[in-house]
Amino acid sequence: MVSQDNTKHPDITVFRGWKGTGHYVWSPYVIKLEARLRFAGVKYTVDAGSLKAAPRGKIPYIECRDLSFTSAPAALREESAQSGVLLSDSALIAKTLSEWGVLPDLNSYLDPVQRSHDMALIALLENKLYFYHTFERWIQNYYTMRDYALWSMPYPVRVVVGLLIFRNNRAMLHGQGTGRFTAEEIALLRHEIWEELSALLTTSRFSSRGSNNDPFWALGGEHPTEADTCLFGFIVSVLICTAAPDSQKTIRGFPVLLDYASRIHDRYFPDYEKWAT
Repeated sequence: MVSQDNTKHPDITVFRGWKGTGHYVWSPYVIKLEARLRFAGVKYTVDAGSLKAAPRGKIPYIECRDLSFTSAPAALREESAQSGVLLSDSALIAKTLSEWGVLPDLNSYLDPVQRSHDMALIALLENKLYFYHTFERWIQNYYTMRDYALWSMPYPVRVVVGLLIFRNNRAMLHGQGTGRFTAEEIALLRHEIWEELSALLTTSRFSSRGSNNDPFWALGGEHPTEADTCLFGFIVSVLICTAAPDSQKTIRGFPVLLDYASRIHDRYFPDYEKWAT
């Protein structure tokens, strides 16, 4: 486990888009961010927040208060003492907190080849698999996803906003390319990614030096990398999302994916409700 000096931890609130504590939310990027913080032993609180308040207009985002013990710019240290500093985008949040000395650089020990592999794995998940998941959730299982994502809106407003999101996602997926495939082709492409990730983790688990209960990591090293925060986020997001039944079935068909996520959950998220087995 990579840990930081507790004296350098600001007061952090993670805005996840949904109320409640003690459980994951459906967004893989929220889970990714929480894993990044927990891998470093950084404590935080959670709240729902809102897209209107979010920098860049997306979830997750965080508020940092009391940056006095960090290497953040002086102006931000002063601002954090008054009203808090908002940061958005899971990757940029991790990068910024690392630059401020709040989080360690998970990839500092990787050589150039390993760094490229780490970036490639993240790109596979965020720039490819994400769109296949968006199709499954927002197109194939629209009503389930709508009611979860728009939980804070009264029903009449939810219907109107939901239709706008549906149309925007359909247009986005068509322009991006995923929407030009058939549902069967998308399912095949999605399954292929999880199959390859299963093969990768099987190799990583075999080379792990830890015990049978210790987490093992995607690149086969002794410590997590940025790719692990992302992969864990995507796996858990599927396992708890009722708008992703086909993806759930796929992941449950690869025991090593469940083992990978389960070990990380047991070590770093013991206070969170675990997905159904």
